[in-house]
Amino acid sequence: MLNIAVTGAAGRMGGFLIKAVTEAEGLSLAAAVERDGHAMIGQDAGLAAGCGELGVAISADLEQALAGADILIDFTFPEVTLANAAICEKLGKKMVIGSTGFTPQQRDELERLTPGIAVLLAPNMSVGVNACFKLLKEAAQILGDGFDVEIVELHHNKKKDAPSGTAVRMGEVVAAALGRDYNQVANYHREGMCGERSHDEIGMQTVRGGDIVGEHTVYFIGMGERIEITHRAMSREMFSRGAARACQWLAGKSAGMYDMQDVLGLR
Repeated sequence: MLNIAVTGAAGRMGGFLIKAVTEAEGLSLAAAVERDGHAMIGQDAGLAAGCGELGVAISADLEQALAGADILIDFTFPEVTLANAAICEKLGKKMVIGSTGFTPQQRDELERLTPGIAVLLAPNMSVGVNACFKLLKEAAQILGDGFDVEIVELHHNKKKDAPSGTAVRMGEVVAAALGRDYNQVANYHREGMCGERSHDEIGMQTVRGGDIVGEHTVYFIGMGERIEITHRAMSREMFSRGAARACQWLAGKSAGMYDMQDVLGLR
């Protein structure tokens, strides 16, 4: 049995993660953590998640919470994740990270902080989204430079980062398949007399509103034809189920950085 700790335990995503851990074969919830001063500190994590009493109280002390855990699931924010990663490295605990909004520098910092543990970092834990990553790579390789690439992503009005980590990863996958540097060709802003579209750029558009869980479309636009690859998330449960699956896979892995492509055997 793998013992799992969950951060952000009192939030919406934390609730889904707790439920997924309790339902997954071979996983057990060992600890639930929230920020210091949160109103839910001391309450039963299962009751907070709506899945029944589990006998695990929500704590503000990550080090203490990790004492009985094998893996930490972290769906917080990059700054919080980096602080948690330093603690996991210190204690030798593995991590499954679904936080989004990492800058390239923060991703480098994460690797620097965790040389001795296994870390699975994925901007999206959905099996469907990760299948899309594979399809996008193959589509870009087939279509080559003859098609313009544009990405549009939609999320709820509470999302704090833009564009989404998933959209960025889609752009990175396509750029790599086309032999381009995503950071050099990504275009996030078009306004006024911005000139013609360059050949190599990958456009990125962001929509925020209502309760949209997540929608991503990558357009391959040629002369007289267009291909669209779209993924629509209907519920956050798919992310939590993916995280539980990631924990099961990560259990036997040595130190290193992994992602959901590794979990699904899509390399």
